Amino acid sequence: MAQSRGFVYHFKSTLFLGLPLIGMNLTQSGIHLIDTLMLGWYGVPELAASVLGSSFFFVLFIMGSGFAQAVTPLVATSFAEDDRVKIRRVTRMGIWLSVLYGVFTIPIMFFSGAILQLLGQEPTLSNMAENYLRFVCISIFPALIIMVLRSYLSALDRAQIILGIAFLSLLLNTGLNWILIFGNLGIPEMGLIGAAIASAITQIITVLIFILYITRHTYLRQYQILKRLYRIDWDIFGTVFNLGWPIGFTMLAEVGLFAGTAIIFGLIGTIPLAAHGIALQVVSLSFMFHLGLSQATTVRVGYYIGKHDFDNLKQVVTIALLLSLFVVLMTMLVFLVLPDSILGLFISPDDSAKDAIIAVGVSLLFIASIFQIFDAGQVMMLGALRGFQDTKIPMLIAAFGYWLVGLPMCYYLGVYLNYGGIGVWVGLVLGLAIVCILLIVRLIFVYQKNSN
Repeated sequence: MAQSRGFVYHFKSTLFLGLPLIGMNLTQSGIHLIDTLMLGWYGVPELAASVLGSSFFFVLFIMGSGFAQAVTPLVATSFAEDDRVKIRRVTRMGIWLSVLYGVFTIPIMFFSGAILQLLGQEPTLSNMAENYLRFVCISIFPALIIMVLRSYLSALDRAQIILGIAFLSLLLNTGLNWILIFGNLGIPEMGLIGAAIASAITQIITVLIFILYITRHTYLRQYQILKRLYRIDWDIFGTVFNLGWPIGFTMLAEVGLFAGTAIIFGLIGTIPLAAHGIALQVVSLSFMFHLGLSQATTVRVGYYIGKHDFDNLKQVVTIALLLSLFVVLMTMLVFLVLPDSILGLFISPDDSAKDAIIAVGVSLLFIASIFQIFDAGQVMMLGALRGFQDTKIPMLIAAFGYWLVGLPMCYYLGVYLNYGGIGVWVGLVLGLAIVCILLIVRLIFVYQKNSN
C-alpha cells in the first residue's frame, strides 16, 4: 500500500497546480468580461446582442470542449504509468475530434438568426447576434485546439505556462477591442462586429503561441504530440470520443441552462436581459476559482488512479472541497456587500437605463450568493468523477437536474408566474442544488466501487 502523503503535501500540491489553472480561467473569463464591459459602454442594444451571440457560441464551444476535457484524465493516468506513446496518441486524437466538431458548428452559427427568432427573440437582436457569430465563428477551431493543449499541459503539471499565455491573450483582446469596437488608431468604428473580429484574431494568435511553446520546449519535445498528426489512431480516437462526448453533453446541460435563461430573459425585456448578462459575467468570474480547483482535482485523481493509490486520492478530493468552500464564503461576502459598485462598472454613467439595470442586477447577485454554493459543489464533484473516467452517469444527472428541473422552473417562475428575473434565478438554484446532491452520491459510490 502506498504511503499517505499527508494534509500539508496535498494542500501545497493542489494549490501549486490549482492556482495557475484558476488564474488561467480568470484570465479567460476576463476576456469575456472585458467584452461585456466595453460593449456595455458602447451601447445597451449591442450589449444585449452580444449576450445572445456569445451565449449561442459558448453553448457550441462548451459541448465540443468535452473532447479536450477527456484528454486530462487520460494523459494524467498515462503520465503516472510513464506511457509516453499513449500521451501523444490521446492528445493527437483530442485535436482531431475538436477540429471535426468545429466543422459541424460553422453552418449553425452562420444561420443562427433564424434559430434565435424561433426561440422567441426580437428580430433586431437576433440579426445583430447573427452578424456577430458570422465573424466570430472561425475562432471555434483555435479555441477548441487551445482547450486540448491546455488539458495536455495541465495533466503533465505544466499549468504555469498556460497562465502566462492566457494573460497575453487578455492583453491582446483588450487592445484589439479598444481599436476595433470604438475605432481607434485610424481603424473604422465597428462596434459589435469589432468585438467579434477581436475575439477571432486573439484565438488564432493564442493557439500559434501554444504550438510554438510545445514544439520548442526541451522537456515537452520528448512527447512529440504533433508527430504524424495527419494519421487517425482509431483505437484511441474511440477512447477519447467515448469519454469526451458525455463530458460535452454534461457541460452542455449546464451551459444550456444558463444560455436558456438568456433566452427567457429575452422574453422578459432588454433591460432585464442586459442586467442578467452583467450579473452572469460577475458570477462566472467567481466560478473560475472552483473550475480551476476542479480541473486540478481531475489531474490529481487521474494520477492516483494510475498509481492505484486510493488513500491519497481521498485526501486530494477532501482538500480541494475545503478550498472551494473557502472561496464560496469569500465571494458571498462580496456579492452581498458591494453589488451596486460591481454592477456600475459595466454601464456608462450617462446611460439612461443605468439605474434600471442596476436595480435588477442587485437582486440577481443576492440570489447568486446562494446558488454558487451548489454551483461550486457540482463542478468539484464533476472534476473528481472525471479523474475516475466516470462521465456517462454524471451526464444523465446533469441533463435531469438542469433541463427537466432547472430550466422549466426558470420559465415557470420567471415568465408564467411573472416573478421576472428573480424567479428565473431561483429556478437556477433549484437545478444546481439537485445536480450537486446527486453527484455527491455518485462520487461516494464510484470511490467505494474502485477502492474495494
